[in-house]
Amino acid sequence: MTVPPRAPRRPHRLERHGDVRVDDYYWMRDRDDPEVVAYLEAENAYLDERMRRVRGLRERLFEEIKGRIRQTDASAPYRDGAHRYYWRYEEGRQHRIYCRKPLAAGDGAAAAEQVILDVNVLAEGREFCDAKILAVSPNERILAYAVDTVGRRRYAIRFRDLASGEALADVIPDVTSNAVWANDDRTLFYARQDPVTLRPFQVLRHTLGRDVAADALVYEEADDTFACGVGKSRSKRYVLIGSHQTLTTEFRCIPADRPADPPEVFLPRERGHEYQIDHYRGRFYVRSNAGARNFRLLETPEERRGREHWRELVPHRDDVLLEGFELFRDHLVAQERAGGLVRLRVRPWERDETGDGAGDGAGDGAGDGAGGGARGEEHAVAFPEPAYDAFIDPHNHVADTGVLRFGYSSPSTPASTYDYDMRTRERTLLKREEVLGGFDPAHYRTERLHAVAPDGARTPISLVARRDAAGEGPRPLLLYGYGAYGISMDAWFSSPRLSLLDRGFVFAIAHVRGGEELGRAWYEGGKLLDKKNTFTDFIACAERLVELGHTRPDRLYAMGGSAGGLLMGAVVNLRPDLFHGVVAQVPFVDVLTTMLDESIPLTTGEYDEWGDPADERFYRYIRSYSPYDNVSARRCPHLLVTTGLHDSQVQYWEPAKWVAKLRALKTDDNLLLLRTDMDAGHGGASGRYKRYRELALQYAFLLDLAGAAD
Repeated sequence: MTVPPRAPRRPHRLERHGDVRVDDYYWMRDRDDPEVVAYLEAENAYLDERMRRVRGLRERLFEEIKGRIRQTDASAPYRDGAHRYYWRYEEGRQHRIYCRKPLAAGDGAAAAEQVILDVNVLAEGREFCDAKILAVSPNERILAYAVDTVGRRRYAIRFRDLASGEALADVIPDVTSNAVWANDDRTLFYARQDPVTLRPFQVLRHTLGRDVAADALVYEEADDTFACGVGKSRSKRYVLIGSHQTLTTEFRCIPADRPADPPEVFLPRERGHEYQIDHYRGRFYVRSNAGARNFRLLETPEERRGREHWRELVPHRDDVLLEGFELFRDHLVAQERAGGLVRLRVRPWERDETGDGAGDGAGDGAGDGAGGGARGEEHAVAFPEPAYDAFIDPHNHVADTGVLRFGYSSPSTPASTYDYDMRTRERTLLKREEVLGGFDPAHYRTERLHAVAPDGARTPISLVARRDAAGEGPRPLLLYGYGAYGISMDAWFSSPRLSLLDRGFVFAIAHVRGGEELGRAWYEGGKLLDKKNTFTDFIACAERLVELGHTRPDRLYAMGGSAGGLLMGAVVNLRPDLFHGVVAQVPFVDVLTTMLDESIPLTTGEYDEWGDPADERFYRYIRSYSPYDNVSARRCPHLLVTTGLHDSQVQYWEPAKWVAKLRALKTDDNLLLLRTDMDAGHGGASGRYKRYRELALQYAFLLDLAGAAD
């Protein structure tokens, strides 16, 4: 098919606040309409035809990406209870195999492995299969896991007896993948979503062996701007039910030993108060933004939860964001963000005056620092590179230890897992992603730059390139951005990205407002009525990279997904001259129509992110930048747009409508390609080989445009 498909124009009138919009492609919203499916398939066929000449390149890229990754890879084992748990892959298979070994057997290779879940078996005969390990029961005999075979985040929770290997008869259909066990080894708390909006709004209690229809409703969130979920405290003494929306949170507690008890509110919700709680050794710990824009950490005795009893442990700082924390026997670990980079700060507990709390300071070894005893001194874990990603590993399941597990990577350092002795400061590398094919990190350089936005804000840029490409003049450069929900885009490693770098590309990340890289103010400066700062920051970063000679507009490319796809749509409208090509992955481009439709998943919970267009101020502002509403007759960069038919976060029709409108109005002959995965949702393909092929398509598109195919 050499002629691009043309979608029929069927005007649909939309009116609000006296403003009339005519949407010619509103009819695409019915995924069961054969004409919609035919149009998406026609776009896929057109893409295949236009990309035919790089078919060989796509195959080479796929083999390269696959060839760099050890196909029998495995994770670093982590301790939980009486076992060490890990996952591994087998050669030629798409999905993970989850396993464990008993601690009593030691670390030797001879320790008997038990496969607790082989996702490849679950995926047999299916185009899509997303399986998540939820939890092993406290006695470590029953596995709860969740499976989605469509891609729409509607899971079935199933159970397996790990002693016999037999599946239990209990099946909980059409729920989220969020669940935790009570301490009786029979009761599972889980979250259920609204069947239309997919908003998690109920927490229920299931008892093994009983009819699921009789599951008790524990909590229902009546406010449709909130979602709820369930977790368990560090002490394992409490089941925690959290209700949250963009600006406000509220927690309820249930004793894990008494799962039938009604939930008790920890602190009633107050508009604008965000807090997070945990419990350990007789105290609750509270991360709160009350009077603390960048959050602070407080503690309170278990039975005295009111704010008047809270005692500050980590104060608020204007230039440091407290992102999270973890509790250990002798130490508190705070995950902070300063200067746009993550910092892990290790702090010994101070002696508790009452002698009855988690911080009684009783160590178990010789002192190694003044005033710190066996616990050492307060310090930050050292990270030497100018740009990187670091985080407290989610598998720090053991509190009674002096060892912190953390993750680390940088654009030139593969993903690494460390154990860190919090007293001696010694770190042990447990696992580093093995990159095959002669990879040498010394061949790549990482830099940290800044661009100045129109309002004077200094936006960080992380950059990576091959060292031997220096001094060769402007290079093809791929600039990545996101900028929403306070999600920070740290400088991470990607072995597939080497296929671009080794062909002369530079890769850069624009740390634009809307993320939280520079603290809470950085997030707030890129949302609601300041959302356009996200777009102008990205443009300023692109212009700075051109100014510094790293690239030039005819060699400059942009990429972003989801809310980052909104960013792509906005910059295509604002500065189509600045980019030669753009990859928009599952892009959120029909912002106004979506935010006016409360039946669409995520809408009601995001009014404090984008604004509620029922308010005319927000309506007018969103209308002024929404990519779909601002398409006009003009030239556009080359565009590759991706989506998934079953996407529940950005509905497939947003990118489909956007492409149809662009195709009808744009005034150039540049490529405009839409790829719809007819078997997947927001996250794309579930199998690793299918994901490699998706990347190979995107990289072939960029390399072909840059004339850097080989």
